[in-house]
Amino acid sequence: MTQQTPQVPQSQPELAEVRNFRDVGGLPTVDGRRIRHGRLFRSGHLAHATEADTAFLTGLGLHTVFDFRNAADIRLEGPDVTLPGVRNVNIPLTDPADGAEFWTMVRDGELDHLRVALGDGKAAGRMARTYRDIITTRTEDHSRVLHALAEDSVPALMHCAAGKDRAGLTVAVTLLAVGVERDAIEEDYLKSNAPGGRYKVRRSDNSPAGMSPEILELLAPLFGAHLDYLTAAFDAIEETWGSTESYLADGLKLSPAVREQLRHRLLTD
Repeated sequence: MTQQTPQVPQSQPELAEVRNFRDVGGLPTVDGRRIRHGRLFRSGHLAHATEADTAFLTGLGLHTVFDFRNAADIRLEGPDVTLPGVRNVNIPLTDPADGAEFWTMVRDGELDHLRVALGDGKAAGRMARTYRDIITTRTEDHSRVLHALAEDSVPALMHCAAGKDRAGLTVAVTLLAVGVERDAIEEDYLKSNAPGGRYKVRRSDNSPAGMSPEILELLAPLFGAHLDYLTAAFDAIEETWGSTESYLADGLKLSPAVREQLRHRLLTD
Protein backbone atom coordinates (compact mmCIF):
# COMPACT_ATOMS: atom_id res chain seq x y z
CA MET A 1 0.00 0.00 0.00
CA THR A 2 1.49 3.30 -1.07
CA GLN A 3 1.59 6.12 1.42
CA GLN A 4 1.97 9.77 0.60
CA THR A 5 3.47 12.49 2.74
CA PRO A 6 0.43 13.94 4.49
CA GLN A 7 -0.47 17.55 3.92
CA VAL A 8 -1.85 18.46 7.33
CA PRO A 9 -4.19 21.47 7.10
CA GLN A 10 -3.43 24.45 9.32
CA SER A 11 -7.16 25.05 9.71
CA GLN A 12 -10.18 22.83 9.21
CA PRO A 13 -11.29 22.99 5.57
CA GLU A 14 -14.91 23.10 4.47
CA LEU A 15 -15.12 20.45 1.78
CA ALA A 16 -17.77 20.84 -0.89
CA GLU A 17 -19.53 17.47 -0.58
CA VAL A 18 -18.02 15.87 2.52
CA ARG A 19 -19.83 17.05 5.61
CA ASN A 20 -18.48 17.41 9.12
CA PHE A 21 -14.80 16.85 8.28
CA ARG A 22 -12.18 17.64 10.89
CA ASP A 23 -8.81 16.62 12.26
CA VAL A 24 -9.14 15.79 15.96
CA GLY A 25 -5.50 16.70 16.53
CA GLY A 26 -4.69 18.98 19.43
CA LEU A 27 -7.10 17.53 21.99
CA PRO A 28 -5.44 17.36 25.45
CA THR A 29 -4.94 14.24 27.53
CA VAL A 30 -5.11 14.04 31.31
CA ASP A 31 -1.32 13.59 31.48
CA GLY A 32 -0.53 16.75 29.52
CA ARG A 33 -0.01 15.28 26.03
CA ARG A 34 -2.13 15.95 22.94
CA ILE A 35 -3.53 14.10 19.95
CA ARG A 36 -1.08 14.57 17.10
CA HIS A 37 -2.36 16.48 14.09
CA GLY A 38 -2.73 14.48 10.92
CA ARG A 39 -3.29 11.12 12.66
CA LEU A 40 -7.05 10.85 13.24
CA PHE A 41 -9.77 12.47 11.15
CA ARG A 42 -13.58 12.23 11.20
CA SER A 43 -16.31 13.14 8.73
CA GLY A 44 -19.60 12.27 7.13
CA HIS A 45 -19.69 9.82 4.23
CA LEU A 46 -17.39 10.23 1.22
CA ALA A 47 -19.86 9.03 -1.42
CA HIS A 48 -20.42 12.45 -2.99
CA ALA A 49 -16.89 13.83 -2.70
CA THR A 50 -15.96 16.13 -5.57
CA GLU A 51 -12.68 15.86 -7.46
CA ALA A 52 -11.27 18.63 -5.28
CA ASP A 53 -12.53 16.92 -2.11
CA THR A 54 -10.97 13.65 -3.25
CA ALA A 55 -7.65 15.33 -4.03
CA PHE A 56 -7.59 16.93 -0.57
CA LEU A 57 -8.39 13.63 1.18
CA THR A 58 -5.77 11.82 -0.89
CA GLY A 59 -3.20 14.40 0.20
CA LEU A 60 -3.74 13.51 3.87
CA GLY A 61 -1.72 10.33 3.41
CA LEU A 62 -4.43 8.15 4.94
CA HIS A 63 -3.75 4.50 5.65
CA THR A 64 -7.33 3.44 6.41
CA VAL A 65 -10.87 4.77 6.06
CA PHE A 66 -13.27 3.21 8.56
CA ASP A 67 -16.85 3.36 7.23
CA PHE A 68 -19.43 2.60 9.94
CA ARG A 69 -22.48 2.77 7.66
CA ASN A 70 -24.72 -0.23 7.16
CA ALA A 71 -26.13 -1.56 3.89
CA ALA A 72 -29.20 0.72 4.02
CA ASP A 73 -26.98 3.80 4.40
CA ILE A 74 -24.78 2.77 1.49
CA ARG A 75 -27.78 2.05 -0.75
CA LEU A 76 -29.11 5.54 0.02
CA GLU A 77 -25.93 7.57 -0.54
CA GLY A 78 -23.66 5.20 -2.48
CA PRO A 79 -20.22 3.75 -1.75
CA ASP A 80 -17.30 5.96 -0.80
CA VAL A 81 -15.14 7.42 -3.54
CA THR A 82 -11.89 5.57 -4.10
CA LEU A 83 -8.82 7.15 -2.53
CA PRO A 84 -5.62 5.81 -4.13
CA GLY A 85 -3.54 3.61 -1.86
CA VAL A 86 -6.04 3.79 1.01
CA ARG A 87 -7.58 0.74 2.67
CA ASN A 88 -11.37 0.92 3.14
CA VAL A 89 -12.84 -1.02 6.06
CA ASN A 90 -16.63 -1.24 6.44
CA ILE A 91 -17.83 -2.05 9.97
CA PRO A 92 -21.61 -1.53 10.22
CA LEU A 93 -22.43 -0.23 13.68
CA THR A 94 -26.20 -0.47 13.36
CA ASP A 95 -28.28 -3.28 11.95
CA PRO A 96 -29.48 -3.04 8.31
CA ALA A 97 -33.13 -3.38 9.35
CA ASP A 98 -32.81 -0.45 11.74
CA GLY A 99 -31.13 1.61 9.04
CA ALA A 100 -33.80 0.87 6.45
CA GLU A 101 -36.59 1.74 8.89
CA PHE A 102 -34.79 4.93 9.94
CA TRP A 103 -34.28 6.27 6.43
CA THR A 104 -37.83 5.36 5.40
CA MET A 105 -39.12 7.43 8.30
CA VAL A 106 -36.82 10.38 7.50
CA ARG A 107 -37.55 10.44 3.79
CA ASP A 108 -41.19 9.35 3.63
CA GLY A 109 -42.76 9.87 7.05
CA GLU A 110 -45.85 12.07 6.99
CA LEU A 111 -46.50 14.62 9.69
CA ASP A 112 -48.94 12.50 11.72
CA HIS A 113 -46.60 9.52 11.64
CA LEU A 114 -43.60 11.64 12.63
CA ARG A 115 -45.55 13.18 15.52
CA VAL A 116 -46.29 9.70 16.89
CA ALA A 117 -42.78 8.32 16.30
CA LEU A 118 -40.67 11.33 17.26
CA GLY A 119 -42.76 13.84 19.20
CA ASP A 120 -42.80 14.43 22.96
CA GLY A 121 -39.11 13.66 23.37
CA LYS A 122 -39.25 10.30 21.59
CA ALA A 123 -36.65 11.31 18.99
CA ALA A 124 -34.11 12.27 21.64
CA GLY A 125 -34.91 9.13 23.60
CA ARG A 126 -34.35 7.03 20.50
CA MET A 127 -30.95 8.61 19.97
CA ALA A 128 -29.86 8.12 23.59
CA ARG A 129 -30.88 4.44 23.43
CA THR A 130 -28.93 4.01 20.20
CA TYR A 131 -25.80 5.43 21.81
CA ARG A 132 -26.17 3.12 24.79
CA ASP A 133 -26.79 0.11 22.55
CA ILE A 134 -23.74 0.79 20.39
CA ILE A 135 -21.54 1.02 23.49
CA THR A 136 -22.87 -2.16 25.09
CA THR A 137 -23.38 -4.37 22.02
CA ARG A 138 -20.57 -3.32 19.67
CA THR A 139 -17.58 -3.88 21.91
CA GLU A 140 -16.10 -6.40 19.47
CA ASP A 141 -16.31 -3.89 16.63
CA HIS A 142 -14.81 -1.06 18.68
CA SER A 143 -12.07 -3.41 19.87
CA ARG A 144 -11.30 -4.30 16.25
CA VAL A 145 -10.93 -0.63 15.33
CA LEU A 146 -8.65 0.18 18.27
CA HIS A 147 -6.43 -2.84 17.70
CA ALA A 148 -6.15 -1.87 14.03
CA LEU A 149 -5.15 1.69 14.97
CA ALA A 150 -2.54 0.37 17.37
CA GLU A 151 -1.12 -1.98 14.76
CA ASP A 152 -0.84 -0.02 11.51
CA SER A 153 -3.99 1.86 10.46
CA VAL A 154 -3.00 5.49 11.03
CA PRO A 155 -3.43 8.04 9.68
CA ALA A 156 -7.11 7.07 9.77
CA LEU A 157 -10.43 8.66 8.84
CA MET A 158 -13.60 7.50 10.60
CA HIS A 159 -17.00 8.21 9.16
CA CYS A 160 -20.61 7.08 9.07
CA ALA A 161 -23.45 8.86 7.26
CA ALA A 162 -23.48 12.19 9.09
CA GLY A 163 -20.21 11.68 10.97
CA LYS A 164 -21.65 12.45 14.40
CA ASP A 165 -23.16 9.30 15.93
CA ARG A 166 -21.46 6.03 14.96
CA ALA A 167 -18.24 7.78 13.94
CA GLY A 168 -18.60 10.19 16.84
CA LEU A 169 -18.88 7.36 19.35
CA THR A 170 -15.94 5.46 17.87
CA VAL A 171 -13.81 8.59 17.95
CA ALA A 172 -14.90 9.17 21.57
CA VAL A 173 -13.97 5.59 22.52
CA THR A 174 -10.58 6.02 20.82
CA LEU A 175 -9.97 9.24 22.70
CA LEU A 176 -10.93 7.61 25.99
CA ALA A 177 -8.44 4.82 25.30
CA VAL A 178 -5.52 7.25 25.00
CA GLY A 179 -6.56 9.38 27.97
CA VAL A 180 -8.11 12.48 26.38
CA GLU A 181 -9.96 14.66 28.88
CA ARG A 182 -13.71 14.07 28.88
CA ASP A 183 -14.45 17.79 28.50
CA ALA A 184 -12.31 17.83 25.34
CA ILE A 185 -14.12 14.76 23.96
CA GLU A 186 -17.45 16.48 24.53
CA GLU A 187 -16.26 19.72 22.94
CA ASP A 188 -15.11 17.88 19.81
CA TYR A 189 -18.38 15.95 19.63
CA LEU A 190 -20.46 19.14 19.71
CA LYS A 191 -18.54 20.57 16.74
CA SER A 192 -20.79 18.39 14.58
CA ASN A 193 -23.49 21.05 15.11
CA ALA A 194 -21.55 23.59 13.04
CA PRO A 195 -23.58 24.77 10.01
CA GLY A 196 -21.16 23.17 7.55
CA GLY A 197 -21.17 19.91 9.43
CA ARG A 198 -24.80 18.94 9.69
CA TYR A 199 -26.21 16.20 7.48
CA LYS A 200 -28.36 17.37 4.57
CA VAL A 201 -31.84 16.01 5.24
CA ARG A 202 -33.41 14.66 2.07
CA ARG A 203 -37.15 14.11 1.88
CA SER A 204 -39.17 12.39 -0.83
CA ASP A 205 -41.58 15.32 -0.63
CA ASN A 206 -39.58 18.51 -0.89
CA SER A 207 -42.67 20.70 -1.04
CA PRO A 208 -43.42 23.27 1.69
CA ALA A 209 -45.70 20.68 3.30
CA GLY A 210 -43.08 17.91 3.15
CA MET A 211 -40.38 20.21 4.53
CA SER A 212 -42.57 22.17 6.94
CA PRO A 213 -41.05 23.74 10.06
CA GLU A 214 -42.84 21.21 12.24
CA ILE A 215 -41.49 18.23 10.29
CA LEU A 216 -37.97 19.63 10.37
CA GLU A 217 -38.32 20.27 14.12
CA LEU A 218 -39.43 16.67 14.68
CA LEU A 219 -36.46 15.38 12.68
CA ALA A 220 -33.93 17.77 14.24
CA PRO A 221 -33.00 15.59 17.27
CA LEU A 222 -31.96 12.82 14.87
CA PHE A 223 -29.43 15.03 13.10
CA GLY A 224 -28.02 17.16 15.89
CA ALA A 225 -25.19 16.40 18.30
CA HIS A 226 -26.63 16.63 21.81
CA LEU A 227 -24.53 16.19 24.91
CA ASP A 228 -27.28 14.06 26.48
CA TYR A 229 -26.62 11.39 23.84
CA LEU A 230 -22.91 11.19 24.58
CA THR A 231 -23.65 11.27 28.31
CA ALA A 232 -25.93 8.26 27.83
CA ALA A 233 -23.00 6.40 26.28
CA PHE A 234 -20.66 7.33 29.13
CA ASP A 235 -23.34 6.33 31.65
CA ALA A 236 -23.68 2.95 29.92
CA ILE A 237 -19.94 2.39 30.37
CA GLU A 238 -20.15 3.11 34.10
CA GLU A 239 -23.30 1.04 34.62
CA THR A 240 -22.08 -1.97 32.63
CA TRP A 241 -18.37 -2.13 33.50
CA GLY A 242 -18.10 0.05 36.60
CA SER A 243 -15.39 2.32 35.22
CA THR A 244 -13.75 3.46 32.00
CA GLU A 245 -10.65 1.44 32.83
CA SER A 246 -12.68 -1.76 33.20
CA TYR A 247 -14.52 -1.01 29.96
CA LEU A 248 -11.25 -0.63 28.08
CA ALA A 249 -9.64 -3.70 29.64
CA ASP A 250 -12.59 -6.09 29.93
CA GLY A 251 -15.08 -4.75 27.39
CA LEU A 252 -12.67 -3.85 24.60
CA LYS A 253 -9.91 -6.33 25.54
CA LEU A 254 -7.20 -3.68 25.36
CA SER A 255 -4.03 -4.84 27.04
CA PRO A 256 -1.62 -2.32 28.58
CA ALA A 257 0.73 -2.97 25.64
CA VAL A 258 -1.97 -2.21 23.06
CA ARG A 259 -2.96 0.99 24.86
CA GLU A 260 0.64 2.09 24.99
CA GLN A 261 0.98 1.42 21.26
CA LEU A 262 -2.18 3.47 20.65
CA ARG A 263 -0.67 6.35 22.61
CA HIS A 264 2.52 6.02 20.58
CA ARG A 265 0.54 6.16 17.33
CA LEU A 266 -1.75 9.03 18.25
CA LEU A 267 -0.16 11.25 20.88
CA THR A 268 2.59 13.84 20.95
CA ASP A 269 5.70 13.02 22.93
